[in-house]
Amino acid sequence: MNNYFIIETDTYVIDTIKKVLEELPEFNCIGSSSDYDMSMNTILKEMPMLIFINIDCQSNNPFNLVNELNQYLKSDTEFIAISSSKTKTYQAIKTGFFDYLLNPVTDLEIRKTALRFKKKHPSKASKTICLKSYKDFRYLDVEEILFLKADNNTTDFHMSDGSVINSYKTLKTYESILPETFLRVHKSYIINSAYISRINYGKSKFTLKKQKHVPFTKTYIENVDLMVNSLNPISKILLN
Repeated sequence: MNNYFIIETDTYVIDTIKKVLEELPEFNCIGSSSDYDMSMNTILKEMPMLIFINIDCQSNNPFNLVNELNQYLKSDTEFIAISSSKTKTYQAIKTGFFDYLLNPVTDLEIRKTALRFKKKHPSKASKTICLKSYKDFRYLDVEEILFLKADNNTTDFHMSDGSVINSYKTLKTYESILPETFLRVHKSYIINSAYISRINYGKSKFTLKKQKHVPFTKTYIENVDLMVNSLNPISKILLN
């Protein structure tokens, strides 16, 4: 999970950043403020990986604030500058800012910045996945997930104990963050290959160890073939 903090006075900018990053489950907002002491206290307490800072609205030199924070933060913490002027771009980059957002900020530029951050800081394989809904955080053990099923713009997690847990995110959201044992096999399904007990090409379906059946389609046949090869049985006996 990549925690982030926003140092900004404009509520529109704050809300726009939060709206875009809420689509990416790897990001979690720990707060926002334009007050120096409050910002410093929260940042030093929570140690976020990403800090957005409006370099126009700081009464003191914002670059001094960044230099001060760098004395305490982890070396891989990144800063994103926000400004209404391009003239401060050079100084921001020279100070070590990761990226720069020009006001008025747009969804597209924020999303590009987030994806650049993800590319530089790829998520490490995790045994848990966090489902966020406002201030509700639910953590699932990925090894207990049988499969995921799309339900309009939400996703149902089918667990090994028979329970079904709903998330208000699309299936595509989770496709990129799940471990490599999870593969998309249908526009509506992602399965955990660790639970496969049978792959029937004739009927285009998987049978999972909990006697669950999941269909697959020709669109994702390469992923199906990949699973067949990666399961690597000791031997194959062909039955005529």
